[in-house]
Amino acid sequence: MSNMSDSNSGAAVTAKVVPIKDAVIRIAGNSQDGIQTVGELLARFSGRSAQEVMSYMTIPATISGGPSIYQVRIGSGEVLSVGDEVDVLVAFYQHSYEKHLGALRNGGVLIYDPDQVKPNLDDKRFTYVGVPMTSLTIEAIGGKGRDKGKNMFLLGLIARMFDLDTVKLETMLKDWGAKRDASTMEATFNAFRAGYGFDIGRMGQNFKFIPNEQRSGRPLMVMAGNQAMAYGLIAAGVRFGAAYPITPSSQIMEILRAELPKYGGIFLQCEDEIASVCAAIGASYGGRVAVTSTSGPGLALKTEAIGWAVMAEIPLVVIDVQRGGPSTGLPTKMEQSDLNIAIFGGHGDCPRIVIAPADVEDAFYSSIEAVDLARQYSCPVIVLSDQAIGFRVEAFEEPDLAKIVRELPIDFTPRGAEFKPYEDTVDGIPHHPAPGTPIANNNFPILTGLEHNEAGHPGEDPRYHVVMTAKRRRKLQKLGEKLPTPKVFGPAEGETLLVSWGSAYGPTREAVEKSVADGQPLSALCIRYLNPLPPGLDKIFERFKRILVVENNDSGLYGYGQFAALLRSRFGDPRIGGINKTDGLSFKVREILEAVRAQAR
Repeated sequence: MSNMSDSNSGAAVTAKVVPIKDAVIRIAGNSQDGIQTVGELLARFSGRSAQEVMSYMTIPATISGGPSIYQVRIGSGEVLSVGDEVDVLVAFYQHSYEKHLGALRNGGVLIYDPDQVKPNLDDKRFTYVGVPMTSLTIEAIGGKGRDKGKNMFLLGLIARMFDLDTVKLETMLKDWGAKRDASTMEATFNAFRAGYGFDIGRMGQNFKFIPNEQRSGRPLMVMAGNQAMAYGLIAAGVRFGAAYPITPSSQIMEILRAELPKYGGIFLQCEDEIASVCAAIGASYGGRVAVTSTSGPGLALKTEAIGWAVMAEIPLVVIDVQRGGPSTGLPTKMEQSDLNIAIFGGHGDCPRIVIAPADVEDAFYSSIEAVDLARQYSCPVIVLSDQAIGFRVEAFEEPDLAKIVRELPIDFTPRGAEFKPYEDTVDGIPHHPAPGTPIANNNFPILTGLEHNEAGHPGEDPRYHVVMTAKRRRKLQKLGEKLPTPKVFGPAEGETLLVSWGSAYGPTREAVEKSVADGQPLSALCIRYLNPLPPGLDKIFERFKRILVVENNDSGLYGYGQFAALLRSRFGDPRIGGINKTDGLSFKVREILEAVRAQAR
């Protein structure tokens, strides 16, 4: 973004409009200031205006609140990360200024509240814009509500600074405040208009985003990852959900609780994690694929029941929005450290499907795919999202719901006298009849965590365990043969291949694009299917001298993270190493490139 002149110099002048393609805005304050609200409104407005957008937020883990930020990156082309450096930093308090000034790029703009912040104006790297947001907000709302509403003042200020369409923005504000009382909305609009009316002209210039010429086809929709997951599940035909509240996955539960009844469904908020997964298993046995959502500690508690679903071969979808661990860990920060428990959690040989969406759009479609896979292979499917994807807002092309939305009927097909629900077939996939349907020898189907024969009845014959263990493994092997081989971004062969999964995809791919543009060849691969792995990876790895797995977890005892360890065990390839971090924050493009250079030396 272009530099601005010093706002503190001289009289007001007419602002020059500078066209820009990309801007990163960070709002720093306290969680009580409503910065998440203004940040999300800005992100959603940008997406609805056909701009690409990606947001990022941090919130304190304490109920009483504390320092918080909301960062949004708006672009006229594809946005793959939230940005390494900030173009515009808004600091509500002194601690906000001191903690986040280091993120502001040289030539960037610091908007600060002089009622609260005393910046070092001798630092000439930045443009300083003092806006008394606290006092002007109080003045705008008539001295009522103290400074509540300065987030809306800021929204108006940003709208003026970036020449945003205020008619659209005010319409969105009305929709946002539809359930709020009239006095609150009056104060909201008074604060917003006061911010928009602030004398931005004395800054010398403001900005206007270049229209996104890459956009064509269906319109953009804007939502957060947790929302995308929830609506994807509904579109896929899920009509029963059960969960226990846990950060950062609770929003999925809240949406399903509100929306499922509209489609004839039910959501059950349970007393604990174990009850919720067991309720979902029961609903799936009744003929409907059910879902339970959680985060790391909850997944640990659900593990025994997931093993039961593996043994009984019951369809089940488990959404895990990962956070920092172990134990209570970092409830409001991101991490990718649940891979091991997702794939290997549980005693015995306990195969299940694990997939990981790469972004918010992928979260929508991964939810649908998880339901389809659970139905087709009659087993648990764990979807590994994380706090970064779950909370961030992105714009993506509106899906063709006519081709997606479906109802999942219960199968009441009569069964023959010799029907065996666990028959040892070539593909290993069972075919469950509806509860109460007579099967072979006038028996009825039962479900059990005990090992069983082909009819589902428990038995201690060792041959049962040998046959059924192989059968449960075989169906996932068949799936692995059908999965698509992932696409390589960048050169098809070369020195270094970066491998990512989950939310590490965006910054990894942007790192490749930046490196290639700078004349330094680099390639990347994003793997969505973590268990079973897709075919063809070994052929891709053969074309590179070094494979580095980018993931937000610890480098472990042997110098590589959880997915890198999985790939090394699968392919026996010592060239596979890792790029890891555990600070609760998404990768920056710069961090990835610096790690690549360090490992190349």
